[in-house]
This record gives sequence, C-alpha cells and structure tokens, in this order.
Amino acid sequence: MLARRLGSRLRSGRSGFTLIELLVVIAIIAILIGLLLPAVQKIREAAARMKCQNNLKQMGLAIHNYHDQWGVLPPGGKMGWWGATTNPPAGNMTEPHLNGDWNSDRGSWLIYILPQMEENALYTKLISWPNPNSPGGTSNRLDGSAYNPVGTYFGTSDPNGSSHAVRLKWARCPSDPYDPNAFRSSYMISVGPQCTPGPCGFDPYYGDCQNHNDPNNVTPPNDYWGYGWSPDHGNAWGAQDIRGVGNRLGAAINFAAVTDGLSNTFFVGEALVHQHDHLLWQNWWYFNGGTAHSTTIIPMNYDSDIEWCSPANHGNQNWGVSWGFKSKHTNGVNFLFGDGHVQFISSTIEKKTYNLLGCRNDNQNITPP
Repeated sequence: MLARRLGSRLRSGRSGFTLIELLVVIAIIAILIGLLLPAVQKIREAAARMKCQNNLKQMGLAIHNYHDQWGVLPPGGKMGWWGATTNPPAGNMTEPHLNGDWNSDRGSWLIYILPQMEENALYTKLISWPNPNSPGGTSNRLDGSAYNPVGTYFGTSDPNGSSHAVRLKWARCPSDPYDPNAFRSSYMISVGPQCTPGPCGFDPYYGDCQNHNDPNNVTPPNDYWGYGWSPDHGNAWGAQDIRGVGNRLGAAINFAAVTDGLSNTFFVGEALVHQHDHLLWQNWWYFNGGTAHSTTIIPMNYDSDIEWCSPANHGNQNWGVSWGFKSKHTNGVNFLFGDGHVQFISSTIEKKTYNLLGCRNDNQNITPP
C-alpha cells in the first residue's frame, strides 16, 4: 500500500512522505529494534558465558597438570621467605609459613599455573629476574630464598622501560563489567565454607561456618553439615583447617584430601571485581589480592557493590558479604569442579547443598544439582 501511495504521489508530481507516514515508519523500526535487542543481548551473554566456562576448563586442565607434576594443588597464595640470603634459620625454611613475613609476596595460585596455561615465558622471566635480596642477588625463585620475588618483579620494568605488569585474558570473564584492561582476576580458588567475618559489624552468615557440627543433629531440620568452625578468612598454615582446596597462606592440599570426591567439590568459581575489595584494589599476581578470598557461606550472587561499609549489608569491604562467588550471568555462577568439569550452578541452590559442595571433606554424599 505504501508503494502504491508513493507511485501515486510521484505521478502527481509530489515527492516524499507525510509526517504521519514518517512517524509510522519510525515507530515500526523502533518496535523491531525493541524486539531484536533482547535477542542480541542474549546471544552476547551466551557467548560471554561460554568464554567464561572455557577459561575455567583451561584452568582445570592446568590444575591437574600442576598436581601431576608436584603432587599437590597449586597454593592459593604464598608469602614469607627464609629471612636471610645466607645461612637462614632452619625454622624459617619450613613451608608454607617460612618466616611469616606478609611483605614478602610469593604469588597467587594464578602465578603457579602460568607454565600450565602456556605462559611459561612469563613464569621463567619472573623467577630469573635479578633480586638483590636473594642468594647472589641473581635469583628470584618462589621457594623462599628470595625476598618478595613476585612484588620485586612486577614492581620493576625492563631496561627499555617496558612495564612487567601484564593482563591475563583467561583470568577475566567477559561478563564482569569492571575495566577489562585492569590487572585483575574474575576467578577465585574455593576456600569452601570458611568463616569470613568483616570489619563492619554485620556478619549475617557467620553461624553457618560453625553451628552445624553436632553429629547427633541429623533429624529435621537436619543441621549436621559435617564440618565445624574454621579459622577466619582461611588464615591457617595446615590443610586440616581449610574447608576448601586453597587459601592465601598456601596450605598444602592434594587430590587425596578431597575425600568427598573431585566431581562433588568446587575448585574455582567466578567473582565480580568491583564487589570484592581485595580483587578491586590488588592485582591478579598478589598472594593477598583476592583470588583466594572466597567462601560459600555467603549466598551466591549476594550484592556488595557499595564501597566501604555504608551500608554494611552491601559494602564491598565487609568481607562477611563480599567474599562470595558471584557473576553477571543470568541467575547463577560458573564453577570448576575438581574432576575438571565446569557447571553453571543456579542461584536458587539450597544453602546446605551449596556449602557442602564447597567443603572437600564433609562426608555428606552431596552431588551437584
């Protein structure tokens, strides 16, 4: 009909459309765009979610290869050093604590899987970088012989002025809205249902890390979860005090210690950088940079996008609500399990199930939904 009108106008010497006709065309276009835009957004999110899952799968392969080589999982983080470049005290050479110096950064778990993630050139350059506080001043190994090896490397530049700071594309989920060019990570190793009280006086989930350890409480509401209290924030040297598979102080954990089964235990999950103070303020390579600051005690996708503690129930510095797993995917989070499979877990997962998937040794026979 529009074509006949146009032809009629052309025959009559008139050109163009009336205002009403133009408005109708614009309205039709707007409706079409409105119909197409959600579909385009869904396609983009599906692609981002798939990319994120692929990142986790690659990490899973790297973790297994690391375990094959060293007999343990990559440490969630490591710190400290021998305390001297020659003749260090014997007590300072005991892993993982060494001399317990928090200023000596030996790297996050992402540092330790660099060779398995086809980043061997970066890893080799890091551990061979000259460090004046090491034997002979020429070594930068991560075994404790050098002081602050990771901080030393990433805090300096090449002779030509090129910065050592690098971004790891595989360490960022495309759905994470924080600056994609920042030296941050969207993934955290799982510390499991660990206690994580914050500094803001609001810790609504703290009871779930300590109040479910009565084996006689097996009748409804069935509050026995198979684990008891754990050191706050995973600050412990021994594996027996860590509910998950890694912590920032480097407790040594291997596959055999995951008695609930690798296919039933979270190893790595997603995080949102701007909702987690340590991830926001520190870089991916730092042992205390947030990549091992996680807990399943906090409900999945709990919103903590307010800086500091105002209000405390949504503050990214309130660790009692900000150190949980979360994503911008629709209604859930991607997790890497110990057997290497990646699964999207719905935000509606039952609380007990979620926490038991985070714990490696609760012996409760829980499987992923």
